[in-house]
Amino acid sequence: MISVDGLTVEFGGTTLFKDITFAINDKDRIALMGKNGAGKSTMLKIIAGVKTASRGKVVAPKEAVIAYLPQHLLTVDSRTVFEEASQAFAQIAEMQQEIDSINAQLTSRTDYESDEYYELIERLSVLSEKFYSIEETNYDAEIEKILLGLGFLRSDFHRPTGEFSGGWRMRIELAKILLQKPDLLLLDEPTNHMDIESIQWFEDFLINSAKAVILISHDKAFVDNITTRTIEVTMGRIYDYKVNYSTYLQLRKERREQQQKQFDEQKKFIEDNQDFIDRFRGTFSKTNQVQSRVKMLEKIDIIQVDELDNSALRLKFPPSPRSGNFPVIVEELTKKYGDHTVFSKASLTIHRGERVAFVGKNGEGKSTMVKCLMNEIDYSGSMVLGHNTLIGYFAQNEASLLDEEATVFQTIDDVAVGEIRTKIKDILGAFMFGGDDWNKKVKVLSGGERTRLAMIKLLLEPVNLLILDEPTNHLDMRTKDILKSALMDYDGTLILVSHDRDFLDGMVSKVFEFGNKQVKEHIGDISSFLAKKKMENMREIEKNLSAK
Repeated sequence: MISVDGLTVEFGGTTLFKDITFAINDKDRIALMGKNGAGKSTMLKIIAGVKTASRGKVVAPKEAVIAYLPQHLLTVDSRTVFEEASQAFAQIAEMQQEIDSINAQLTSRTDYESDEYYELIERLSVLSEKFYSIEETNYDAEIEKILLGLGFLRSDFHRPTGEFSGGWRMRIELAKILLQKPDLLLLDEPTNHMDIESIQWFEDFLINSAKAVILISHDKAFVDNITTRTIEVTMGRIYDYKVNYSTYLQLRKERREQQQKQFDEQKKFIEDNQDFIDRFRGTFSKTNQVQSRVKMLEKIDIIQVDELDNSALRLKFPPSPRSGNFPVIVEELTKKYGDHTVFSKASLTIHRGERVAFVGKNGEGKSTMVKCLMNEIDYSGSMVLGHNTLIGYFAQNEASLLDEEATVFQTIDDVAVGEIRTKIKDILGAFMFGGDDWNKKVKVLSGGERTRLAMIKLLLEPVNLLILDEPTNHLDMRTKDILKSALMDYDGTLILVSHDRDFLDGMVSKVFEFGNKQVKEHIGDISSFLAKKKMENMREIEKNLSAK
């Protein structure tokens, strides 16, 4: 058991949280929840030992392994993917080398009675006991299993890590952590750069193979499937619920309703007594009663109602001009980069008003197909946009394309035309950018704020084909729900590239799967598609096992 005892964090005269105490048991799978700025990531860093609390401590058994995956990685090196993953076992290799070195010394030395000789024997005994207590493992097979599960191909194993994007480097770091089989795994937004298949594999791994887990995530389906306990950080304290995220939301609502009721009752009680004090102050016959009530009010503990995030994103897409019956018709489309074929002879037809999802592993061509539709890259084959098709496009890196030196107001003012220019401040306010934010430069905004600012561009003119490539990255659960609600009301045609199953659930009626250089059409929602894929994967595993 690992215990968090009296943690307090103070800085600049502000208390982030105070006297936080809870225990982490083996097999606990905890979701750490709370609004932005509540202190979730700070608490994770303190438990990981990379940040120090103002007061309090984290107590863990001496032999416990605590592994931490931060939200952002800054490491750079020139090892291959396989070599970097192998670093998980570096300590064991070093132990083996030291045992071999001591054995060589003991063989060559003749000072059998010396203190140094006895120290070597004692060190060898300690190391050997520790080394031989470790389960015999085929380390190469373990590394291969984890890397394949996280979406790497065998052809990737011997590529330098420097060739990979930040998202893939995050997976390499995660592979190293999982290979250590830690007693406590601390994860800060681990699924941001994973595709659906990798997230499903990761879920299964955490449920079936991990010990204790604490995670921060905005992926509702992932959190619900993994966790059995929810710790909410709010107003400097915590609430500990032995339930998953969805059940916690209901219990939190009931808790706040009860707090509000008690607060209202106490407020009326205080007002009634204050009225009595004000009315009879100076009345000789009531002096004792007045003094008694004054003392009582001085001692009363004011009931606090936990803060609610009352900022509200009011998002509504403009009505769509009517397009032709088939906004998108793709036939025999092939895209290659040199000798590498992304997809070959892909065909798809999207009807007016349809809502479709592009899904598949990273690198299989989802964003490439979108770039073909946007005519940003060349290709072979036929791609026809229907009559009067007006596209609104949100690129995967849309937020990073904003001018960092421009202010929030300038960013929208530069692209707004016509009558909409008179409503810029209203639009910014609807997207939770108050007057104090208008003159902030883009470079100081958080990832979520940048995504919201980039999203405003989609509202500046009516479109009838919305193409959104990973729009929910960096959005919290509440903002994702608001965006989903707006998209459900949108009356045009929608193409969504996303790995967020909860976001896609109920939104699309057709799924295009990208994989093995092909694009396959699946009729039905994302849940039926994933259920079908799981059955296919199980059959594939069974076929491989029976062939051995």
